[in-house]
Amino acid sequence: MLDSLSASLKDALKKLAGKTVVDRVAVDELVKDLQRTLISSDVNVKLVMELSKAIRTRSLEEEPPKGTNVREHVLRIVYQELVRLVWASTDVKLEPQIILLAGLQGSGKTTTTAKIARFFQKKGMKVGVICADTFRPGAYEQLSTLCEKINVPCFGDPKGHDARKIVKEGLVATKDLEVVIVDTQGRHALESDLIQEIIDLNVITKATHRWLVIDAALGQQASEQARRFHEAIGIDGVIITKMDGTAKGGGAMSAVAETKSGIVFVGAGETIEDIERFDPDGFISRLLGMGDLRALMEKAEEAMTGDEMDVNAMMKGKFSLRDMYKQLEALNKMGPLKQIMSMLPMGNMKLPEGVYDVTSTKMVRYRIIMDSMTDAELDDPTLITSSRLQRIARGAGASLEEVRELLKYYKMMQRTLKGLRGASGGKFNMQWMMKHFTGTQ
Repeated sequence: MLDSLSASLKDALKKLAGKTVVDRVAVDELVKDLQRTLISSDVNVKLVMELSKAIRTRSLEEEPPKGTNVREHVLRIVYQELVRLVWASTDVKLEPQIILLAGLQGSGKTTTTAKIARFFQKKGMKVGVICADTFRPGAYEQLSTLCEKINVPCFGDPKGHDARKIVKEGLVATKDLEVVIVDTQGRHALESDLIQEIIDLNVITKATHRWLVIDAALGQQASEQARRFHEAIGIDGVIITKMDGTAKGGGAMSAVAETKSGIVFVGAGETIEDIERFDPDGFISRLLGMGDLRALMEKAEEAMTGDEMDVNAMMKGKFSLRDMYKQLEALNKMGPLKQIMSMLPMGNMKLPEGVYDVTSTKMVRYRIIMDSMTDAELDDPTLITSSRLQRIARGAGASLEEVRELLKYYKMMQRTLKGLRGASGGKFNMQWMMKHFTGTQ
């Protein structure tokens, strides 16, 4: 997520951590590094200047809390001010509501509609969707196909051109449902008739929430787009999409500041499950390399039951081949492995790209190969000699190279987890971060 921004922020903090004396000069240098990083990541200049002033003033005027040295004090201030930059997470209540989605074409609004429907459905709510996008060809077909996969009713008229009429009829059709999500049309640019239409839809639906969908790669245009929609209908939440790409992300942060509404969800992936509630502390923690173990545990609890995966064992670096047999599929349920690893407190540690290179097809092959191993081999892969390698390959209908690839991947994962444990000082918990950065226990 936002790899370039994260790397630059971590580099700036690493430079400060390496200084023997943290004085005014060191603080000024840190602030300049942060300014360059944030501005190059498309964060609004005015916001960057406000952030810089707050960090500089607090770092030089506030006394470090008891038990915290000056360096930790400054890092804690940077953390807190970055959290303030992205505002608080918008509350999502599990109660009857109508959600009106706004955004320009290409922001991922239609896919996001289905993802939000899935979120509420998993919480036990009765959900329905109305397709009011009469501008983009195939919009209704795309949304109805996505909704069909999760058994959520989708109301719309693929031949209709009057979004207002469609929404009025859709509200009647979905009156017995608890959560209704309205996907509106987007354009390539903000136009007066587009704004008027969404104003009318807001009046017709009497929407409980009006959420703006923003592409993480939007850049400086995000502020203006957010301002126009906010003036029209009063945006009370922002959803940032495509966070798994190479987006800088600063524009989306600027949009949040423009509406002063907070982020509701973050979308990072292609599947209908790839959406998560936004947590400002966890978001900034990940950007700074401090992980987000709370989100990791929530994902694990949501995706798995019983003994599918021992998260605590994984965090302690226990990762035998037998563990991997159980955990590969469980990890896949939690989402992209790169996203999961970003939730671990890695500091400045960089992982080999091969760690993430496990497709679902490879996972199936790996499991078949492991089915051909004995219990002893699964417990202790060092027992696998050349003759055993050939026996395993024959039993699995695999090549010797495929078996070697599995063992190589296992060793790489084992080394990576040991490295993560070392990078966190052997502590896979958020206690240190909460104490030193958020000021809580």
